[in-house]
Amino acid sequence: MTDKIASFFHFKELGTNYRTEILAGITTFISMVYILFVNPNVLGATGMDKGAVFTATAFTSAFGCMLMGILANYPFALSAGLGINAFFAYSVCIGMKIPWQTAMAGVFIASILFIILTAMKLREKIINSIPTDLKAAIGGGIGLLIAFLGFNNGGIVVANKSTLVSLGSLTTPTTMLTIFGLIVTLFLMSARVPGAIFIGMVASSAVGMFTGLIKLPTAVVAGIPSIKSTFLVSLFNVGKIDTPQLFVVVLTFLLVTFFDTAGTLIGLAEQAGYMKDNKMPRVGRALAADSTTMLLGSLLGTSPTSVYVESSAGIAVGGRSGFTAIVTGILFILATFFSPLLSVITSQITAPALIIVGVLMAKSLAQINWNKFELAAPAFLIAIGMPLTYSISDGIALGFIAYPITMIAAKRGKEVGWMMYALAIIFIIFLWVLKD
Repeated sequence: MTDKIASFFHFKELGTNYRTEILAGITTFISMVYILFVNPNVLGATGMDKGAVFTATAFTSAFGCMLMGILANYPFALSAGLGINAFFAYSVCIGMKIPWQTAMAGVFIASILFIILTAMKLREKIINSIPTDLKAAIGGGIGLLIAFLGFNNGGIVVANKSTLVSLGSLTTPTTMLTIFGLIVTLFLMSARVPGAIFIGMVASSAVGMFTGLIKLPTAVVAGIPSIKSTFLVSLFNVGKIDTPQLFVVVLTFLLVTFFDTAGTLIGLAEQAGYMKDNKMPRVGRALAADSTTMLLGSLLGTSPTSVYVESSAGIAVGGRSGFTAIVTGILFILATFFSPLLSVITSQITAPALIIVGVLMAKSLAQINWNKFELAAPAFLIAIGMPLTYSISDGIALGFIAYPITMIAAKRGKEVGWMMYALAIIFIIFLWVLKD
């Protein structure tokens, strides 16, 4: 049986094994498990039951990870997207005063449109039409963004009214814990120790609990919260999507999730070395897993889902097949029973992993042709735009708008495919109309 499973996931061809894949799956899970606690808090602001959101997020994540692993054989994990959940809660429900039930129906409709676009292979065509330099910029930009997240989560970089950001207090105990974890991980990575990122997390968790910075769990097992209050609510409220304002909301859900996922897929594929001739193998299957997961999430009761950049942590420790995603999915299911134990994985524990992964992903910037300004400029805008706007899709928008402009100015406009011109127009509308 083990040989058949290894053959199904192509362990030999990918140069991996059970030990590496399991370790990678655990690492990815630990890196993104925070979403089980963040998402209920965000969506809870709309009046949704936090317990129901917790369970819906866990089961949706588990389904998405397993589907991605089995269908596309990629070590990419999925869960409720950060950023889009805040848009759902604070912009749509609280800002526009739209009931969460109606907003969830908007997510359902957007997911149906996603499935249609995927079936038409339009999403696949868009991803394959993106020039190599811009794909490299997307991978590097995501690396810069998640490294920035790591610095911020660990307290090393903080907000500052005068300079926007500045160095945090390095004597704060929790920040010192992050620095400890970062030093340990840097040392292990440089020494080529297998599983360095995961070992660094375990070491910093142990120190955190020993010093009292991380509270010991008060229980081991807890009951699974009911999803009765959110189950199928989206389906029963579809008829309420009947105004121009709500159509714009659906379109925003569609665009943001579309390009967040596309950008993340490209970045992760670049990091893992999957790209071949500027194309991502089995991208159609990966996108099918993504769109199907978003549909299930809307039915269970959670905001739009997307591929997680934290998957890069599992890739960094050697995960190369879908078995990594399967392991992550299983852990999401188990997490519903052992939620009290997850409290020991704080943002200070995952921060060093994000910083290290940022370093690893930034190497794709070397693939950009910096000697050609018409390519370097839009690539730079993508890479720098992501951390500065705190958004993958916004960074992509800046570069995609600039790309046809610089290429036309360099008298290379004919080299720009019609898809890239269309995307530039779409992003102009997105930035100046939908974000107005």
